[in-house]
Amino acid sequence: MIKELEIEQSDADLEKAQQIVDEAEGGTRNIKSGWSMWLIPSIAVSWSIFQLLISSFILLESTIVRAIHLAFAICLVFLSHPLFKKQKKNRFLNYFANNDRYSAVDIIITIAATVLALYIAIDYVGISGRQGKPIFRDILFGVMLVGLLLEAARRSLGPALPIVAIVFILYSFFGPYMPSVLAFKGVSLKRFIGQITLSTEGVFGVPLDVSATIVFLFVLFGAMLDKAGAGKYFVDLAFSLLGGFKGGPAKAAVLASGLTGMVSGSSIANTVTTGTFTIPLMKSVGYPAHKAAAVEVACSTNGQLMPPIMGAAAFIIAEYCNLEYVEVIRAAFIPAVVSYIALMYITHLEASKLGLKGIPRADLPKFWPTFVAGMHFLIPLVFLIVELVVFRHSPALAAFRAITALTVLIFLQNLYKAHKKNQSYGKALRHALYQIVTSLEAGGKNMMGIGVAVASAGIIVGVVTLGLGGIITEVIEVLSGGNFLLILIITAIASLILGMGLPTTANYIVMASLTAPVILTLGERNGIIIPLIAAHLFVFFFGILADDTPPVGLAAFAAAAIAKSDPIKTGIQGFTYDIRTAILPFMFIFNTDLLLIGVDSVFYAIWIFIAALFAMFAFAALTQGFFAGKNKWYDAVLLALVTLTLLRADLFNSWLHMPNLPSYFVNIAGMSLMVFVYLNQRMRIKRVGA
Repeated sequence: MIKELEIEQSDADLEKAQQIVDEAEGGTRNIKSGWSMWLIPSIAVSWSIFQLLISSFILLESTIVRAIHLAFAICLVFLSHPLFKKQKKNRFLNYFANNDRYSAVDIIITIAATVLALYIAIDYVGISGRQGKPIFRDILFGVMLVGLLLEAARRSLGPALPIVAIVFILYSFFGPYMPSVLAFKGVSLKRFIGQITLSTEGVFGVPLDVSATIVFLFVLFGAMLDKAGAGKYFVDLAFSLLGGFKGGPAKAAVLASGLTGMVSGSSIANTVTTGTFTIPLMKSVGYPAHKAAAVEVACSTNGQLMPPIMGAAAFIIAEYCNLEYVEVIRAAFIPAVVSYIALMYITHLEASKLGLKGIPRADLPKFWPTFVAGMHFLIPLVFLIVELVVFRHSPALAAFRAITALTVLIFLQNLYKAHKKNQSYGKALRHALYQIVTSLEAGGKNMMGIGVAVASAGIIVGVVTLGLGGIITEVIEVLSGGNFLLILIITAIASLILGMGLPTTANYIVMASLTAPVILTLGERNGIIIPLIAAHLFVFFFGILADDTPPVGLAAFAAAAIAKSDPIKTGIQGFTYDIRTAILPFMFIFNTDLLLIGVDSVFYAIWIFIAALFAMFAFAALTQGFFAGKNKWYDAVLLALVTLTLLRADLFNSWLHMPNLPSYFVNIAGMSLMVFVYLNQRMRIKRVGA
C-alpha cells in the first residue's frame, strides 16, 4: 500500500511545510490553554453558520451582508496574526510578537476594526440619506477603516497588496502634481471616503459581495470534503490508477492535485495536502528532489484553473463579465483541461529523460476496491455539478445543497464504519459532529485571508473608478507604442509581478480593474474585437502562474520543505513546467474558439479540444527539449510550427495568403508534421543504437 512505500521524513520538514500553510491560511497565533484558545475557533464556526443561514433562511440587505462578512474576516485576522510574525530582541517590540497569547492592544484593535467594518450596517439608513455628503464621523471612521484594513492585509497576506493600495491612494490625492502623461485631476478626502468606504464602489464592492454570498460556501464545501477524508481518497485513487506507469507517482500527483484542486481554493494547501504523499514517492522512483517538488507545485497551482471553483475567482469573473457561472466554466474548460493533461505529459517526458519506471503494481492499491471504498465522496461533487449545469441553480444555492448532502453523508459514513467495526453508534455520531464542527472552523479560517484580500483590492478598484482607468490605458499604450502583442506582454508581466505577493482572487480583481479594460480598449483601436471573458481569463491565468514564480511563490517553498530541496530552484523548475499554461492566454485572445465562444456544434468543440491537446503536447516537447528522444534544433522549429498550426490556424493561413482555407485542414497538417517529427526521432534513435 501507499503508506508502506512512503519514504521516512523528519517531522521537522513536514512541520515546516505545514507551518507555511498555517501562516498563509490560518495565522501564526497558536494559543493552547485557557479561554483564549476557544476564541478563534468559536468566531470561525459562528461565521460559517452565519454564511449558511443567509444562503437559505435569513434575508438581509446586500450591503449589510458584506459588512458582516468583512467584520468576521478582519476580526479573525487581527486575532490570528500578531503585529510581528517573528520574535524581536527588543522587549517592547516583542510584546507585539507573542503568538501564544493576546495582548490588550490586540483586543482593542480587533474590537475597533470589527466595529468600523460594521459601521456602514449600523448607520445604514443615515449613510444612505447623506450619500455624497459625508459628515465628520463618516470621514474619521472611513480613514480608520482603510488604515486597519490595509494593516490586516499586511498581517495576513504580506506587504504587496497594502503597498499597491497605498500607491493608488496617494496617486488619487497627488495626481495633479504628476508628469503630464500621469497627471490626474485628484480627489478630495470627502469624495475619496464616500467612494471607498461609504458606497458599494470600493471596499464593499462586487468582489466582497461575491465572497460573502458564493465563495465562502464553496471554500466551506472543500473544507468539509477534506475533513471527511476525500483528499486521502483522491490520492489513493490516483495512485491505484496511474502509479504503475512510467514515472507513475508524478502522473498520480497531477491527477490527485487536479481532483483536490477542483474544490480547493488554495494552491498552497493543495501542495501540502497531496505533496505529503506524492513528493516522497516521486523521489523514491528516481525524480530529483527539486523536480519532484516542482511537479507538485505545478499541478497544485494549475488546480486553481480547474472548475468548479477556479481559485474562488470564477464567481467574480461571472459578476464582472455579467455572465452565468456556467458560461464562465464553459469558456475556461478547454484551456484548463488541456493544460492539465499536458502537465501529465510533461511528467512522462521527464520520466523518459531520466529513464524512470513506475511503482510495482503489487505495491499499489487495487483500483476497483479503492474506487468503490470511497465512491461516496463523489456523490456531493456530482450533486454540485448537476445542480450547477443541469438545473442551472445559482452557485450559492447549489453549494448550500451540496453542503447539506455532504453533512448527511458524514453522519452516514461514521455510522457505517461503526456498524462495520461493531463500535458504539453514539461515539460515531459524536465523531461526525466533531468533523462537521472542525469543518466549519476550517471554512472560517480559510476565508479570512480571502475576505480581507477582496476588500483591500476593492480600495484599488474604487480609486480606478474615480477616473484613473483612462490614464492607465494611455500609459500602457505609450509604453507599448500601440503594439497589441506588446500590450498583452506588459499585462502578463504585471499580473505575474503583482501575483507574487497577492492571493489568486485579489490579483485577479486588481488586474481585472487595471488591465482587462486596457486589453479591450487598445484591442479595439488595433481592429481586434476581444470578448470580455477572454480578457478576464487572460489576466486570471497569469495571476495563477505567480503562485510558483520565484522569488516569492509560497507553494514552491511549501513543496521544497517536504522535498528537502532549494525553494528558488524548485520555483524555477515549476515555472518551466508552467510555461505551457502561459502560451494559452495569448492563443485564446486571438482564437476565441478555444473558449468555445460562438461554438454550438458538439463535434467541432471536440475537434477544438483534440487540436489544442496536440498543440500542448507539441509545446511541452519543445520546452522540455525531448519528444521521442532529445530534440535537435530543427525538431524544435518544427514543434513550434506544429503548435502554431494547431492553435492559430488563421495566422498560418494569412502567411499562406489563403484566408478561406478551413482551419481543420491546417490542424491536420500540423498533426501530420508532429507525427513526422516523432517517427524521425525514433528512426534516429534506432540508427544511434545500431
